[in-house]
Order: sequence, then C-alpha cells, then structure tokens
Amino acid sequence: MLLGAVADDFTGASDLANTLARGGMQTIQFVGTPAGAAPADCEAGVVALKTRSIAVADAVRQSVEAARWLLDQGCRQLIFKYCSTFDSTREGNIGPVAEALLDLTGAEVAVVCPAFPKTGRRLFMGHLFVGDRLLNESGMERHPLTPMTDPDIRRWLGYQAKGAVGHVPLAAVHEGSDAVARAFAAAAEAGRRLVVADAVEDDDLLVLGKAIAGHGLITGGSGIALGLPANFRAQGLLADRAAELPVAQGPGVVLCGSCSTASQQQVQAYLDGGPGLKIDPSDLLSGRMSAEAAAGWVRERQQSGVTPIVYSTADPATVAGSQKAHGKAETAGAIEHFFGDVARRLADAGTHRIVVGGGETSGAVVEALGVGDLHIGAEIDPGVPALVTERGGPLGLALKSGNFGSRDFFAKALRQVGTA
Repeated sequence: MLLGAVADDFTGASDLANTLARGGMQTIQFVGTPAGAAPADCEAGVVALKTRSIAVADAVRQSVEAARWLLDQGCRQLIFKYCSTFDSTREGNIGPVAEALLDLTGAEVAVVCPAFPKTGRRLFMGHLFVGDRLLNESGMERHPLTPMTDPDIRRWLGYQAKGAVGHVPLAAVHEGSDAVARAFAAAAEAGRRLVVADAVEDDDLLVLGKAIAGHGLITGGSGIALGLPANFRAQGLLADRAAELPVAQGPGVVLCGSCSTASQQQVQAYLDGGPGLKIDPSDLLSGRMSAEAAAGWVRERQQSGVTPIVYSTADPATVAGSQKAHGKAETAGAIEHFFGDVARRLADAGTHRIVVGGGETSGAVVEALGVGDLHIGAEIDPGVPALVTERGGPLGLALKSGNFGSRDFFAKALRQVGTA
C-alpha cells in the first residue's frame, strides 16, 4: 500500500476512493478497520468510519486505530478525509482528529483543504464557498447534526484545535508548488501545525498536491488527492492497470435519509417517475412504521417490475419539529437504524442494487449489510462512484453525500451500479 486514508463517513470515503481510482491507483474502500492484512494489489486503501458526529474522544480513538492499521500495511502517506463542506461542530471532530494524526505520524505540518471545485466548493481567503454562496448561506447552516454557521475555516478550525491555525493564500498557490512548500515550512517554524490552503480551481489542487508530496499527513476533501497519484507515478510506483469488476444483477431500491436541498430535489425528481414511501420519524418512534413493513412494501413493487424509493427526506422546518418533539439524537438514531434494517432485509431477500442518499444513512446501511471491501467502479456524478462488493453474489451500491449529485442522480445511479 502506497497511500492510506481515514474517512469520517462512508460517502466521503467513496468520494476519495473515486478520486484515487480515477488517478490510476488500485483502490479499495474498507468498511471499518480491517482485522487482517490488505490485499497485495491494493495501492490506495480508504478506511470508511462513521466518526463525523460522534463524541470527540471516540472519533479520535477510532481514527488513530484506522491510521495505525494503514501504516502497518506500509502506506507512505496518510490522508484524513472529511466533507468538502467541513461538516463539524465548534468542538470537533476535524481539529482533534487531525492533531491526533499529526502526533501519530510525527508530521510537522498538515494541509487543511476541503475545496472541491468540480462540485462548487472553493476556498478563498480562508473562506469556504458552495457555488456562489458562502458556506453559512448555502443551506449547510441548517444541517440537523453539524450546522455550519461560519464560512471562515481558519476560525472554525481554531475553535477545535489546540494549536494556532496557519493559512496559505491563493496568491502563494498561484506562484507554484515551491512557494507553497516555503509557506508550509514557515508555518511549521511558527508552530502552526494545521494550515488552511486556498484553492478555487483544480489546477490549484494540483499545485498543492505537488507541494505536499513529502508530507506524512494530508487533510481535506477528496479534491486534495487530485495530484497525489502523479507523485507516486513519478517515482515509478504505480502499476497502472485497470481493475475488472463483477456486475451486480437483480432488483434495486433507493433509500434516502438526507434532508439537504439537493436531496429534496433528487427525491422529487425520482417520485415524478416512480413509487415512493415517505417515512415520518414519529411513525418509527411510535412503532406505526417498521423496517419489516417498509421492506415488504418495497418487495411488492419490485415484483411488479418497478424500483421504489423509501425516504425520510423533508424540509428543515419539518426536521426541526421532529427533533424538538423526540430529541435530535433519538430522531437521527431511529432513522439510521431503520434504513440499515431495511437494506439488510432487502439484500437478504435478493435486492442486488442499492442506492443511498445521505452520509449518515449510507454508513448505517453499509454497517447493517455487514460487507467488508468495496471495489470502485465508474463515476456516476462528481465525487460519487459505483461500488461493488460481495454478499452472496455481486452487490452494487452507490453512497451519495447529501449535497452531491445531479437532479436525476437516483435513476442514473441505479443504471450504473448494475442491471435489473
């Protein structure tokens, strides 16, 4: 293994794995920290955790455990992958995990760059933009678990980190990789171990990638990995061979627990042409709806030759009302458990194509399915690949972060993860 990555959620792990695979690295996404060794042909290993919204101490412990395993596989460089909208609270978990991984690797400095220009995430003067809006005006300020109310990544990270936060401005990036390398060295000399770097185009990320070729730890969104495969290729270390993946065949289903603006539009687009079952958290908590009943409803539609969607997606006001009535943690837990249970029941009954919307939902689904290695297929939309795993035969998956994907993503993903 040349490159190892710890991702704080499952959709983010797929996003990063997609970037590395497109760069020519033989990439495998692992569900949690494996017990045994990685396959011998794995050049890039991405460990998918579910640590974005858990307690800081637990997130640090799990991340360090995953990083130790990756280092034991021989990886020469470590990535800590988080969302391109820097999803976190004032307490963490990005800062504490990043500092723990700095300590583990002995690295002097690490870049902090969530930018992903292809999906509209750009970092300028340390401020994160989503499209043409600042982060705190993009809808992320209403996220039910990690509301992002400050677009200044330096300041937000400063709340979380023990040490001072540095900054590499866009002007330095435009001077080239040597100037960026000097900026990182100056930050390290000043005791600033975490350094936010501006990037507004893919070329900026390639400059950053070249500048950090020798860094032991890298942190960011998947965009920060754009230039990394070239570093290994320049050393003659990549095999540059295409992986052949099995094709999943069978009935499909769409499961969506995300309440982002993009997910709301994607759910509506799918409902325009297919059947849907809307899930109210109150019905789950009261027992009026169950995973068994929902899975039965899906199987009835599948037997008629259609592919349904099951969704809890709702507008922010509705979500806030459920959280107020039942508690934020209780509501989120009930929804995640429900979707995981539905996915497991359907997969056990012969569903071989599962498309999931939402990071927390995706994590719950993959954990419930009990799969281990996820192999990376073709890109469906920027940041979202088709995935294939083995579960009594090939199982095709797509794991979509809430704000990712085109309006017709769900229908498109079903076609790309396998055949009916």
